Amino acid sequence: MRPALSHLLLLGGLGLSAVLQIVSPQLDDYAVNILILAGINIILAVSLNLVNGHTGQFSLGHAGFMAAGAYASSLVTLASGPLASGGDPVVKNAVFLGALLAGGGFAALCGFLVGVPSLRLRGDYLAIVTLGFGEIIRVVLQNTDAVGGARGLEGIPALTNLFWTFGIATVTIYTVACLVNSTYGRGFIAVRDDEIAAEAMGISTTRYKVSAFVVGAFFAGLAGGLFAHYISFIAPETFNFLKSVDVVVMVILGGMGSTPGVVAAAILLTLLNEILRDFEQYRMIVFSLLLIILMIARPQGLLGNFRKKRKGTS
Repeated sequence: MRPALSHLLLLGGLGLSAVLQIVSPQLDDYAVNILILAGINIILAVSLNLVNGHTGQFSLGHAGFMAAGAYASSLVTLASGPLASGGDPVVKNAVFLGALLAGGGFAALCGFLVGVPSLRLRGDYLAIVTLGFGEIIRVVLQNTDAVGGARGLEGIPALTNLFWTFGIATVTIYTVACLVNSTYGRGFIAVRDDEIAAEAMGISTTRYKVSAFVVGAFFAGLAGGLFAHYISFIAPETFNFLKSVDVVVMVILGGMGSTPGVVAAAILLTLLNEILRDFEQYRMIVFSLLLIILMIARPQGLLGNFRKKRKGTS
């Protein structure tokens, strides 16, 4: 992606986020709910796509990073007290931004801690380690009374809105796209295409894998912070293994390594979950069948060939 075009898309996305926030009073609560959940899923899917799609690893612990960011950012706003829930919008948004960055930073630290010892592994072994890490975070939170334990953490200020959600989603897409298309980012593609050949060429594959994990975890932490400050209540069970699987499905369904694809898949699966909500007893069966049909019809994902076509025309 050319720098001028990427900057234009960033400004356009931020402008669209502002417009959505302006018109949000005219939207009903249900529509706003779906839009915010779709935006959070976009952040999760694009950030995981950096690890699973662009770098070629297989992480099953993304919900753990989301949990780390959700709890860390919530503790910051709860500790801020009146500043986070007061009437001054500038102060409120400043506290919220600081809390989100704190949550993202803590999640990135967790990504670094799990990445350094485990990313020398490959394939199924790496998937098992990341799965175990996500479950460790959930169990630790479940048994820590300081953050509510199994009861969860409540009373979180409802600060998330459409501007914050889609603004951060835009920044996530912009950052990942610029990173992957930069000179440094070609190392991620090299690791994905042939790790042994990349090592032979002098590329530190472990460093690139850890970098992808840290960046992906940071944005997953931001998504967790947005989720916590929208629902106003979080519990460890919210960030279980199935949540990680949901995000992995978005990446695979959209097309590994295709940012437009995973964005489309995140929106589609969010809408699909809502459409099937009326069929509560059969929702998971219908949902699974639709996914199977889509993967049979489009094994490369919804827009899995987007990157190849763009490369062929450049």
